[in-house]
Amino acid sequence: MRQSIGQRARAYLRERRPYTLAELVADGIVHGIGLLVALCAGSVLLTIAMMETARDEFFALFIYVASLVLLLSVSAAFNLWPGGRIKAWLARFDQAAIFLFIAGTYTPLLAAASAAPIVDKLLIFVWAAAIVGIALKLLVPQHFGRLAIILYLAIGWSGVVAFQALAAALPTTALWLLVAGGIAYSAGIVFHLWERLHFQNVVWHIFVIIGASLHMIAIFDAMVISRL
Repeated sequence: MRQSIGQRARAYLRERRPYTLAELVADGIVHGIGLLVALCAGSVLLTIAMMETARDEFFALFIYVASLVLLLSVSAAFNLWPGGRIKAWLARFDQAAIFLFIAGTYTPLLAAASAAPIVDKLLIFVWAAAIVGIALKLLVPQHFGRLAIILYLAIGWSGVVAFQALAAALPTTALWLLVAGGIAYSAGIVFHLWERLHFQNVVWHIFVIIGASLHMIAIFDAMVISRL
């Protein structure tokens, strides 16, 4: 049984060069900054939304903030944990959390545009696809591999089918910040896959923080600033 678990861990994580101490320290700093921003900005967003501007969308916003904090926490644990069985399990949770975060980010935005019929269908699709992705990553990660990246991108950019509905419901600034954030995430994948590049993991996570920050600002604009 131990040998089987070890084989699955190696198949899932693949052979990769060990990160240097400098890379690990830099990655820890990037994750720490991201978590601090997520906790502080997320708390402010939820407080203002609950008290002033977005009571109806509060639960959707809570899902978004919780998914962001969970993603960054699990990612930090996985990337900084030494090799072994625990790291293999953290890898599963790390990549499953990405699906949760994508769906969580869509939830308040689609809630704001819920008057359009296509929005409800898109919300169902996003969460159904995310649940499938989470299940695959937790149960059979060794058979899923990099195909997950295609599914990440498909779910992440699925909002284009409801672009007109989102454009009608969201401030223009928020809409283009969402697009910019999606571009940042997508561009970062290049560095995620470029495993031989020194500090590639750090650069990939910087792109993630940039994308998450742009989307946080967009949601602030849509749920708070434009409603004051």
